[in-house]
Amino acid sequence: MRKILVLGTGGTIAGTAASASDNVGYQAAQVGVQHLLQGVPALAGWQLQAEQVAQIDSKDMDFAVWVALAQRCAHWLAQEDVGGIVITHGTDTMEETAFFLQSVLAPSKPVVLTGAMRPSTSAAPDGPQNLADALAVAAAPGARGVCVVFAGTVHGPRDVAKAHNYRLDAFTSGDAGPLAHVEEGRLRQLREWSAGEALRTVDSLRPPADWPRVEIVLNHAGAGGSMVRASVADGVRGLVVAGTGNGTLHHALEDALLRAQEAGVAVRRTTRCAQGVVIETAQDKLQAVPLSPVKARIALILALMH
Repeated sequence: MRKILVLGTGGTIAGTAASASDNVGYQAAQVGVQHLLQGVPALAGWQLQAEQVAQIDSKDMDFAVWVALAQRCAHWLAQEDVGGIVITHGTDTMEETAFFLQSVLAPSKPVVLTGAMRPSTSAAPDGPQNLADALAVAAAPGARGVCVVFAGTVHGPRDVAKAHNYRLDAFTSGDAGPLAHVEEGRLRQLREWSAGEALRTVDSLRPPADWPRVEIVLNHAGAGGSMVRASVADGVRGLVVAGTGNGTLHHALEDALLRAQEAGVAVRRTTRCAQGVVIETAQDKLQAVPLSPVKARIALILALMH
């Protein structure tokens, strides 16, 4: 039998509330990952093995948990009898964790993140079906790379984003579109799996306390440069700016960012728009990246980790 490792990190899927009708007033990360597997049908020919890596609300995700999770993934992916990994995770930062893991693992086996919008005590929890779908993807022939499986849809790590705070189909892949759909345990593939080289290996990651500090600033009507100047004075190593439209910036904010760049701070420009990426022009003075602000931040952290 081949194995699928199910790594638990907490989140809403492991949450509990006092009432079965309460889908928002719950406490996340209360139920162990082994318990979550009890209600999921067995996969023929596969052995499920569970491991609790963390037990947190994903709004509190930090670098230490990322490092621990990446290390456990790397360990299990290296085992010949392990066919894939499923990670139960809170939805708030799931897109960031997915991008981080793809950036440091670039695995040839599937690493599938899933979670829930309703706690385990809900009258109609969505976690069990999401977990069953994630296991189906992890067991699918040819599946590879990191992905997010939610509400029957498979999303790639570069494109996935949480787009709704309450609906069960809370995630989107924007204009890139999903990788696949899961229908009655079977995969209907639409695009190629995520591939490419890792930006940095797990072994080369610094201790979390030594990670370079990168902050995100937002362009908006009347935006100024005070937050940029304060961040530079406080020792920031990098700044990601979420511009309006095609990465456009208020002149006062742009001036502060250019001065920060001249002072040695790495600056990357992206857009606050939910879809599309910044299209660069010859006149641009700040480098644009085709990522969301939160993912551009992760990429810059890894790039500065020399």
